Amino acid sequence: MLKYFLFLYLFCFQSLLPAQDTTYARSVIKALTSKKCFGRGYINDGLNQGKLLILNELRKFQVTGFFKNNSFTESFQHPVNVFKQAIKLKLNGKQLVLGKDFIPSPNAPSVKGKIKLIKKDSVTFVSQDGKSFLLTVKNKLTYGVGLNHDNYAEIEIDKKAIESEPKEIEINLKAQLIKSFQSNNIGCRINGTSTSDSLIVFCAHYDHLGGIGKSVYFPGANDNASGVSFLLNLIKYYKANQPKYTTIFLFFAAEEAGLLGSNYFVENHKYVLPKIKFLINLDLLGTGDEGIMVVNGAVFTNQFSKLQSINAKNNYLKEIKKRGKAQNSDHYWFTEIGVPSFFIYTLGGIKAYHDIYDVESTLPLTEFVDVFKLLTEFVNEL
Repeated sequence: MLKYFLFLYLFCFQSLLPAQDTTYARSVIKALTSKKCFGRGYINDGLNQGKLLILNELRKFQVTGFFKNNSFTESFQHPVNVFKQAIKLKLNGKQLVLGKDFIPSPNAPSVKGKIKLIKKDSVTFVSQDGKSFLLTVKNKLTYGVGLNHDNYAEIEIDKKAIESEPKEIEINLKAQLIKSFQSNNIGCRINGTSTSDSLIVFCAHYDHLGGIGKSVYFPGANDNASGVSFLLNLIKYYKANQPKYTTIFLFFAAEEAGLLGSNYFVENHKYVLPKIKFLINLDLLGTGDEGIMVVNGAVFTNQFSKLQSINAKNNYLKEIKKRGKAQNSDHYWFTEIGVPSFFIYTLGGIKAYHDIYDVESTLPLTEFVDVFKLLTEFVNEL
């Protein structure tokens, strides 16, 4: 009877763990997507606030910093184009709403005044000179990060906001090109039980797109507050369950600006790279209705087969799909110099991406726990 109650206690305790993990994940995502972090970008102290939040968690976990002198951070500089003031725009005399009805191209220079438009095709309208302004009609607005100024200003307008063919636009857009913005990568380590110098690396980018003016920002819940929360959960787990191999956890900045943080890391930590047994890059971890995609699954076939085998045995996910190499996230630079690596993201669920609608409240975390179980088991069997 005692054994029965002990088993029941352990079963109930373990069954609470997934709920506990997702509760922590949600608290992290909610904080990272708050106005205080302002899209974890380049105005209103957004990226720095995201950094401080992560550092606070790492100190709670009492882990060791990865960088020089056990520091948690390393800095690098890069250019970025920002819009510190709200952008005002009228189309055919109608005031449009920034973020909802329109957004500027990330590389747009400053432009102000009334501009007569000429129809180029059904979705493209240009200024009368044909080269200084471009208006593009979109079914969905998608923002990014600009690193320079184009020779012309471009605005995307949501198709639903257009009541009649665009004839005239009145705009006040002020852009500022910051030539040397300081971003910070964040990293920590947990020593393994093995005497081997092999390393396991988990990484995720914590930056997003930032915002425009004082009010409009891109929260980035799925992209990639979800990956950051997953990484912090891994640190929490391995702090309580010492890994076999020393494990490095990296939070990269400037991924949205062109994978700049991970490129900087690879260029400046070449001594580490040959020791990496496997790297897993985590992004868009907030859904999972349709399973996961494994970038490089078609490259590192033995490891992909192992991942599939674990999933088939435990029935964690509906499907594990694979792709070949792709320059679409921070794993890329590691893959290019021969480090075995996967980039994993979830499939299905919400469609919000690089817009103002990627918010915590709509993020289902459908397969967050099962992906966690799958990846920890996978690493344990490497």
